[in-house]
Amino acid sequence: MPDLSWLAIAIGLLYLTAAACIYRILMTYRTAQGALAWVLALIGLPYIAVPMFLLFGRNRFGGYLKPRPTGDAALTELLNRFEQQTASITQRDHKHFHDELQVLCKLGRQPFTRGNQCDLLKDGEATFDALFDAMENARDYILLEFYIVRSDKIGQRIKAILKRKLAEGVEVWFLYDDIGSVWLPRKYLRELAAAGANIASFGDGNLRRMRMQVNFRNHRKLLVCDGEVGFVGGINLGDEYLGTAMDEEPWRDSHCRITGPAVTGLQLAWLEDWNWASGEFPSLNWAPATPARGDQEVLILPTGPADTYETCTLFFLNCINNAQERIWIASPYFVPDFQIMNALQLASLRGVDVRVIIPEKSDSQLIRLAAYSYLVQASRAGIGIYRYQPGFMHQKMVLVDHRYAAVGTANLDNRSMRLNFEITAISTAGDFVEGVEHMLEEDLASCRLMTERDYRERSIIFRLACRTIRLAAPLL
Repeated sequence: MPDLSWLAIAIGLLYLTAAACIYRILMTYRTAQGALAWVLALIGLPYIAVPMFLLFGRNRFGGYLKPRPTGDAALTELLNRFEQQTASITQRDHKHFHDELQVLCKLGRQPFTRGNQCDLLKDGEATFDALFDAMENARDYILLEFYIVRSDKIGQRIKAILKRKLAEGVEVWFLYDDIGSVWLPRKYLRELAAAGANIASFGDGNLRRMRMQVNFRNHRKLLVCDGEVGFVGGINLGDEYLGTAMDEEPWRDSHCRITGPAVTGLQLAWLEDWNWASGEFPSLNWAPATPARGDQEVLILPTGPADTYETCTLFFLNCINNAQERIWIASPYFVPDFQIMNALQLASLRGVDVRVIIPEKSDSQLIRLAAYSYLVQASRAGIGIYRYQPGFMHQKMVLVDHRYAAVGTANLDNRSMRLNFEITAISTAGDFVEGVEHMLEEDLASCRLMTERDYRERSIIFRLACRTIRLAAPLL
C-alpha cells in the first residue's frame, strides 16, 4: 500500500509553490487579465501551471543588475560619464529638438552624440561585406554579440577571419545566445577558443545564473571593432540573410554601420552583457575618433527585461504617439499588445499615415496566423497593414515623420517588448532618414495591402484559429 504521507507532502509542497507563484504575480503583474489567467490556472491545475509559470511566467530578468546602482564601479563610471555627454540636439532652438527624443535618452540612459556617420546597409550582401571589411581592418580588438550564429558558409568565413586576426594579435570577444544558437556545434566554439578567442554565452550554461529564465533571450546583433566602427540591425550570422535570388523564399533584412562617438553606446551595451555573462571587464578604447565626414546625431537605445521600465514598449509608444505626419514600421512579427494597437489606432484616427510592413511568408506560422486577427481593428482605423511578397522580410525599422529613423533588433511583439534584450540605433540625419524612406518605399512596392476582407472571408475555422493563437501572444 503506498505511503500516503509522502503523497500528502508532495501535494502540500505543490500548492505551497503555487501560492508563492500567486504572491509573485500579485506583486508584479502588468495586466489584470494576464494575472487572473495565471492565478486561476495555478489554483485549478497547479501540476501543469507551476512548471509553466516557472519557465514562461516571469516578467523580470533576475540577477542582471545594472552596474550604475549596484555593479562594477569602473563600468558605472563609464556609463555615467557617457550619459552626461550632450549634443546640440538637447538645445531647445535646435531643429531636431523634440521632447520625445529627450525621453528616449532617459529611457536608455544614453545621450544623442554628434559627429557620427550612420550608413544604411540595405541587404545581407552589403551587410556582410561591411562586417568582413571591418573585421579584416581591426587592429586591436573585435567585439561580437549575436542571437544566432551558424556554422554555414557565413559562419565559417567569420571563424576564418577571427582566427586570422587572432594570429595577428587582435583580441576577440565572442558573445552568443544559448537558445538562438542552440544548433551551433561546440566544435566551432572550441576552435575559436583554441585560437585565443574569449567566448561566452548569455547564461553561459550556468543553471544557477539562468534561474529558470529560459523564456528570456539576448536578441541583440552587434559588432564593434577597435571602438571606432560598429554595426547594429536585424541580421544574424547565417547564410539565409544573404537573400540570394536563387532562394525559394529569400530573406529580406537590413543593418547599419556607425562610426563616431555613438559607437561608445554600442560598446557599453556589449560590455554590460559581457560582464553579466562572464564577470569580466575587458580594457577597451573609449575615445573613438570622430569621422571626417560625420555630422549625424545618433542615439543607441538598449532595451531589455532588466530595465526599470518596459523600455522597448515605451520606445514604440513614444514614436507612435508623437508622430505628426507618418509612422512606418517594418517588423517580421506583428503581435502587438493592446497599448501598441490602441496607439496605432489613435495615430491613424488623428490623420497620421500609419503603415506596418510584415512578411507574407514567415518562419513562424503561429505568429503569421495571429497577425490576421488584428486586420479588422487595423482596417477600421485606417492603419495600412502591408504584407511583403517576395520572401521573408526580417528587418526592424521605424520611420517617424521626416524627423528620425530607427534600425535595430526589436519587433512589434510581446517578446521584444518584455522578454528580449534588444538594441536600436536612432538617427535624425536627413540623408539617413531619406535613405530609410526610399528603402521602405521600395519594399512597399513589393507588398500587398491587407484589408478586413482578408480576414472576414476566410473560413470560420481559420478565424477561430487566429483568435485562439492570439491568446498565446505573450509566449509567441
